[in-house]
Amino acid sequence: MAGPTEFIPTSSLGDALVILGAAGIVIPLFARFRITPVIGFILVGMLVGPFGLGGLAGDHGWLSYVTISDPGRLAPFAEFGIILLLFSIGLELSFQRLWQMRRTIFRIGPMELFGSGALIAIVLVALGNSVPTALALGLALALSSTALVLKIADTRTPVGRAALGTLLFEDIAIVPIVFLLGAMGRGGAEQGFGEFVSTLAMGSLAIIALLGIGRFALPRLFAQAARTKSPELFLSASLLVVIIAALVTGAVGLSPIVGALVAGLLIAETEYHGEVEAMIEPFKGLALGVFLLTVGMSLDLAVIWDRLGEILLATGLILAAKALVTGLLLRVHGYRTGAATEAGILLSSPSETTLIVLASAVAVGLIRPDAAQFWQIVTALGLTITPLLAILGRWLGRRVDHAAATLDVVDDDGGQRTLIIGGGRVGKLVADMLNTHQKPYLIIDADADQVRENRAQGLKTAFGDAARNDALARFGVAQANAVILTMDEPVAVQNMVRQLRKSYPDLPVIARARDASHAAALYRAGASHAVPETLEASLQLSEAVLVDLGVPMGPVIASIHEKRDELRAQIMEEGDLEEKPRLKSATLRERLT
Repeated sequence: MAGPTEFIPTSSLGDALVILGAAGIVIPLFARFRITPVIGFILVGMLVGPFGLGGLAGDHGWLSYVTISDPGRLAPFAEFGIILLLFSIGLELSFQRLWQMRRTIFRIGPMELFGSGALIAIVLVALGNSVPTALALGLALALSSTALVLKIADTRTPVGRAALGTLLFEDIAIVPIVFLLGAMGRGGAEQGFGEFVSTLAMGSLAIIALLGIGRFALPRLFAQAARTKSPELFLSASLLVVIIAALVTGAVGLSPIVGALVAGLLIAETEYHGEVEAMIEPFKGLALGVFLLTVGMSLDLAVIWDRLGEILLATGLILAAKALVTGLLLRVHGYRTGAATEAGILLSSPSETTLIVLASAVAVGLIRPDAAQFWQIVTALGLTITPLLAILGRWLGRRVDHAAATLDVVDDDGGQRTLIIGGGRVGKLVADMLNTHQKPYLIIDADADQVRENRAQGLKTAFGDAARNDALARFGVAQANAVILTMDEPVAVQNMVRQLRKSYPDLPVIARARDASHAAALYRAGASHAVPETLEASLQLSEAVLVDLGVPMGPVIASIHEKRDELRAQIMEEGDLEEKPRLKSATLRERLT
């Protein structure tokens, strides 16, 4: 009879132990000391990777339980984390919002990428590199980290929107960049161009097919999953959609993250996007953590120490060049100085896709392997300090934006007032009506030019980004009579309603809605009142035509009010909130009278 054998962990079990240990033990420890989990995962990767304790596992068998000697085994999970991140970004967007961002994506994005790449290439040529090598390195290092920047930035803010638009273009540009480098390396530009055109055509057909099939099939798929009331089935359907979309775009030569983004956009147009987002969130965070572990594992501290001066100098030059180009471009295109500065610094570090482009350049002979290793270390170091760059950018942005800082000072009424979020056409009209009835108010807007214009018109307006967690608290939201959301940004409005209701359960929140469906969603998010623009326009048209037809004004007004109440009741019924909004309405009347 064979005696007991020593248990040796399989590679997969050992890797799982390290990943779950990092997520469940180490990361909460970093959070306790208010250190971002991004840095925590990277440091853990350095510790347990082949250049850390993982390199000693051959001599000390017990280390195999808590280390990872082959980072390549984690590569598929790291890629899946980035795919889920882009999928979740798509869930927060809509096709209309993406269309509104077209200027950032297709104008600022190309100028930022190729401008940064050209500046870096010029410096590298001056240092003695050949033009093809300098161009390859310039394009690779000009890319910014989608995975980390979108994890840090709030895409509802001007800085977040600028970052999102720029990063979306870079993700689209990865394919042509790889083909360009291939053509430069082989010397066969004509063949490379033909491959590029073929991939572009196939990619376009694949995306069109995904859009067509998705618009028809996804609502039915998720409706069927919802009827089962099974969270497991709902989660399976969500993961199935994102994986199929990523595989389709990957199969035709595009990046899989393009397919993930398209899948997110399609689901965002359905009523199930909130549930899908909640289901995906834990998996996204864990898979993204695996990617950060692989970044940490690529850092060889011995090499860094030997070439510390060169690495720090190269990293500093890359960060400075990209921050300068990005900040200037955003400022020229109308962003305020503080937002341009913050976005420039946030986007200044290289990207996870930089590693892919460097590998492609090595494969075609444009970059030597030892030079590629040096720039891989620079890239990993840049990714590691990205959270610190975000803090620096936020601090410096506030310091340089003197105009915004002065507008941030409010000539306060003291006591209670109504906060109006958004100082555009609708916000100014609401403020004018409150002013007519001598009710204190304050308009909050993130557009410095709009703030100046409103103040010139005598409207009490302060500069502030209401999407930031601490902004409304600074303006006294806890003591406010009510908060009125007037922005024409459905996703941002819904998120703000949800945050306000969570933080201030008794605060009346009145929100502008696109249509009845959006109003119902706002009621579900916690709005006291949601006012659909389409219905109000219809009621005003009805009032005008009835008066012109000779119907007395009194009965017309009475019938309009009756119809408004009837429509509001239908919307609240659709939102499964019949009694709650009426109670909040009474609270609102008490606060405003």
